[in-house]
Amino acid sequence: MDIEMPGINGIEAVKIVKKEFPRINVLMKTAFENDENVFNAICAGASGYILKSTAPSKILEYIVEVYQGGSPMSPSVARKVLGFLFKPIEANTSNKKTEEYNLTIREKEVLTCLVNGLSYKMIADHCGITYETVRSHMKNIYEKLHVASMTEAVAKAINQKIVP
Repeated sequence: MDIEMPGINGIEAVKIVKKEFPRINVLMKTAFENDENVFNAICAGASGYILKSTAPSKILEYIVEVYQGGSPMSPSVARKVLGFLFKPIEANTSNKKTEEYNLTIREKEVLTCLVNGLSYKMIADHCGITYETVRSHMKNIYEKLHVASMTEAVAKAINQKIVP
């Protein structure tokens, strides 16, 4: 979905779609990468956010990724999302260490890749595993970190210094 459409703003349309059909995944494909549009689209329920400048072959890959449960983002958009979520931790805050979450070495590797902005497919290539194995690791990571989305997992990994 685009942001500027005739008759209705794409972000408002996402809200309507998600309210009426919460299981439908919406991939934003737009020219706008300003903070406000990115933030509002994700908060409205967009499953991913890519730019119109994305190569057509990548767009097809991202559509499949959304269908399979991923949340693709153009690299510059992923950086903005991480910027929204990063909050410096105060020195006197007690943080859980990685060991307390019982993440395996592979789960830490997958989470590190995710923090670095890699898509599930790129993580699979980087780690030499299948896409489905990445999804399985992500499911375990979500459970162990007590999060419900990729964005929450990345934020927790950064804020609690779970991965380097």
